[in-house]
Amino acid sequence: MARKFLYIFAALIVLVIAAALAYRLFGTDLMRMALTPGESFRRQASVQASAYDDPAMWLARPELAGNPALWRPQGYAPRAVDATGRKAAIFFIHPTSYVSRDHWNAPLDDAETNDRSALFLRGQASAFNAVGEVWAPRYRQATFGAFLTSVADSEQALHLAYGDVSAAFDSFLRQIGPRTPIILAGHSQGALHLTRLLRDRVATDPALRRRIVAAYVVGWPVSRTTDLPRLGLPECATADQAGCLLSWQSFAAPADPSLVIDTYDKTTGFNGQPRKDTPMVCTNPLTGTPDATAPASANLGTLYPAADLATATIAPGRVPAACGPRGLLMIGAPPEVGPYVLPGNNYHVYDYSLFWANVRADAARRLQGYRR
Repeated sequence: MARKFLYIFAALIVLVIAAALAYRLFGTDLMRMALTPGESFRRQASVQASAYDDPAMWLARPELAGNPALWRPQGYAPRAVDATGRKAAIFFIHPTSYVSRDHWNAPLDDAETNDRSALFLRGQASAFNAVGEVWAPRYRQATFGAFLTSVADSEQALHLAYGDVSAAFDSFLRQIGPRTPIILAGHSQGALHLTRLLRDRVATDPALRRRIVAAYVVGWPVSRTTDLPRLGLPECATADQAGCLLSWQSFAAPADPSLVIDTYDKTTGFNGQPRKDTPMVCTNPLTGTPDATAPASANLGTLYPAADLATATIAPGRVPAACGPRGLLMIGAPPEVGPYVLPGNNYHVYDYSLFWANVRADAARRLQGYRR
């Protein structure tokens, strides 16, 4: 599933780093030649959880200077501690930001890759900074080109990346203590690793599962039939429900999701059964409920990035959302939020920023629900 499905979203990272023209003119064959690593996978030692006790192993954590997850658009106040003092800890797994073909996995100290990761945290993880402290680990993510090939090296690269995420999660749990509520969130490759974390760790640990406020598995498909029963959390049914999972994938009209659907239908779910023809979890981020429709007036604020991507402004009432066939999120006419849109009007890069203020409000409601 990992290699096959992320193939769908491979162009997204290329678009983010200004390779959109090459994709649209020459397609995946050119990308495969240009971006698949030329070397064999190099085995590397596993990272121990204790390594993540070092603040340098994190892109975002409470005391980190220049923490990108603390960014807020103008007009949004910093987090206020309420009377309970019971803020959440957010474990956020960023999407792919390593595009080099030099290695199958990103070096942890690659400055360019870490800068891109910080950009994602400003636009995505920042939505959660009103309800608690965001922790986002550096991890030896699989390179973009790993998802353009069927060679065994790509599976090993994904396994190595997940090992780092799991080790970081162990350290995170130890550092936040045994009573802090937890929000889990990720996007794209990060959401893929989050599904494994849910399956391997949350679903098998009742005490940990009781601490989960919500899991935002955004930009990655979750089959209601073959995946959800193995992830330890139900799909969120109400806007203030705690201990549940949200997921969506954004498309504008006219949408052509055939690449997503065709590939999804060829994969196998966590229960070992085919995903073919099974519905995907679709949470409407404007309502916080499944299979819902909401007008643009329900959108509390979409991020519109500056040309240099250094900052963004926010505007309400611009983008509607409706869960459509098979569980894809339809957002109406294409909004002008930036140039990084996949063919088929796939707005994957903007899954969080389209609904940034609503995600922020959603997390606050679910934390209140958890406290109750």
